[in-house]
Amino acid sequence: MRLILSLFISVLFTAYSFGQEIRIEKKNISDTVFNDQRSLIIPSDSLDAMKVMLKLFPGKLYDLSSKDYKNIFISWECKKCKPAAYADVNWVEGDQQFPYKDGVATRLINVTDYKDSKGNQFKILAFNHSAYDEDGVQTGRFTGGLLGLAKFAKIGGSWQMRSFQPAIAAFGSFASSPKPAPLVIGEDQYAFTVLHENGGADRPFEGILFLIAGTNGKYRPILANGQYELTETDEGETRWQSTIKVDNDSKKQYFRDIIITTKGHYHKNENEEDELYKGPYEIASFIKNKKSFDFVIEKRYVFDGKEYVMKPKPAVSVTNAK
Repeated sequence: MRLILSLFISVLFTAYSFGQEIRIEKKNISDTVFNDQRSLIIPSDSLDAMKVMLKLFPGKLYDLSSKDYKNIFISWECKKCKPAAYADVNWVEGDQQFPYKDGVATRLINVTDYKDSKGNQFKILAFNHSAYDEDGVQTGRFTGGLLGLAKFAKIGGSWQMRSFQPAIAAFGSFASSPKPAPLVIGEDQYAFTVLHENGGADRPFEGILFLIAGTNGKYRPILANGQYELTETDEGETRWQSTIKVDNDSKKQYFRDIIITTKGHYHKNENEEDELYKGPYEIASFIKNKKSFDFVIEKRYVFDGKEYVMKPKPAVSVTNAK
């Protein structure tokens, strides 16, 4: 009898659970959302990021978060919008056509607060777009999350949008862009680094660093450093990591030189036919007659008016060679 009662309760619970499932709906929004001259003023001393997001993308707000998983997003579509191509740096499935044909889920990534040398306050909202999913999930190992940015300035008792770029490029995996990290590259000049990491099943993760900055009124990648890191390899195998810094000793007011330093270990092994395990290109001449060694590579990047280019050749040092 107890078994029958337990089964009956279980069936009721399961039926109730399925009855509580939510099907994500989309709200059609106007194509004026993507107007280059769009303005937005928040008449408040404080700025509620999610309320601002709903003004930027006035769709339907969903909170499907659980104890260990945050999942808050705005579901929308734009039937009158003409999709444009944006690069997906996974380079597997081609460019992303945005807004997506079947709808969009937009999530707030983070908010960067800063003051310039004159004490002016700014907030930059970073957000992620992924394709609509009726269950509200993000999928696709080699599908990046489409990153967008909105910059606000504190003017008196309100916040005014100074720049708005709904989409820049897609980074990361499973339709989720990494958090952009601020980097000061000149006098009151803020840029962002995005570390794109991805890899196949049972393979190491390769990292590529992108630097995003505002030029001519638009945010765009102005530096891409491939082979920034190789992680998740087995103990003793080839691996490396890098750091980025700005040459603040330079007399340049804006777009100061960037220095990227890579430190790692090379070990010849059975995976040598895989290009990843051969290490950064700069150590190619050393691996011909060495089985293992530690290495340091320093690269300097100089802004040429459009993007950062590497000048001069990288400095390479090798120690503990065997």
